[in-house]
Amino acid sequence: MKALVLERKGELSIRDVELPRTVGPADVKIAVERVGVCGSDVHYFTHGRIGPYVVERPMVMGHEASGRVVQVGREVKGLAVGDRVCMEPGIPDLTSRASRLGLYNVDPGVVFWATPPVHGCLASEVVHPAAFTYRLPEGLSFGVGAMVEPFAIGVQAAVKGRLQPGDVAVVTGCGTIGVVTALAALAGGCSRVIISDVLQEKLDVAGRYPGITPVNVKRRDLATAVEEATGGWGADVVFEASGSPAVFPGLAALLRPGGTLVLVGIPVDPVPFDVAAAQAREATIETVFRYANVYPRAIALLSSGKVDLEPLISAVFPFEDGPAAFRRAAEGRGGDVKIQIQVAPMGGR
Repeated sequence: MKALVLERKGELSIRDVELPRTVGPADVKIAVERVGVCGSDVHYFTHGRIGPYVVERPMVMGHEASGRVVQVGREVKGLAVGDRVCMEPGIPDLTSRASRLGLYNVDPGVVFWATPPVHGCLASEVVHPAAFTYRLPEGLSFGVGAMVEPFAIGVQAAVKGRLQPGDVAVVTGCGTIGVVTALAALAGGCSRVIISDVLQEKLDVAGRYPGITPVNVKRRDLATAVEEATGGWGADVVFEASGSPAVFPGLAALLRPGGTLVLVGIPVDPVPFDVAAAQAREATIETVFRYANVYPRAIALLSSGKVDLEPLISAVFPFEDGPAAFRRAAEGRGGDVKIQIQVAPMGGR
């Protein structure tokens, strides 16, 4: 079948690839509709590796996907041919020790789309376990369906933050993950979310949402903004979503006593952190790696209308222009949040 393939660092092509087509008893086959271009996809394209994961042979890209079921395995219940769905891209070993603890996202044996050497989903069809395939409610477009994956990270962060009604939160980093984390925090009960970045165009996108206050740290000190917003008390929860080493020294100082710091962004290199400031507040520190058991929550929030991700879809490229979509994403334009690729010739809503 046709697929978008990373041949090697910096080189993408659309060509025929032999991918699994056999539908097992607990699987479904899905005609792919829409796929988002993630920051990790771009990093593999531009650098050929992320940490220990190295592109050593051609790899089909993509892991943020939605589509339509075209075949179901004989043991599958709850899904039928024609259903509009989104797919959770990580497949764990459900018998592993991590999975039995409910932490299947950190199962060392997890198979995750477009993580070398595993092929992704930027292809005409994919076969996927029904257990990790979710029906899209009416009213949610295929574009939003492909946004469930990044939004799930935000929901995971909100769950880790143990939010309370009325909390004030801070999000550092206004990329895709930062914005969806801010939206998840609002949906989780926060009265206000302060989001910071150095790119005004990104902050302008986030600032269109009621309840989100953008702070350009090139123009205004973040600690001062938080102090003013909280009467000097500090934020209840701080979500670090940038991965930037420059952010870490001042993170703990943003928290109120007993507050929670949730580390969402993944730094490439070791970062400085003020342990004493965290100790002086008896801060709780939580970490996020992908997500576990939150896809249904994410879909329910989107279906309820409490979160609208449609404005975050900056551009949609046809499948044949997939390489151009990656080049656009790699440019890192300030106003871009999510670039997507329409795989099916006749796209849905």
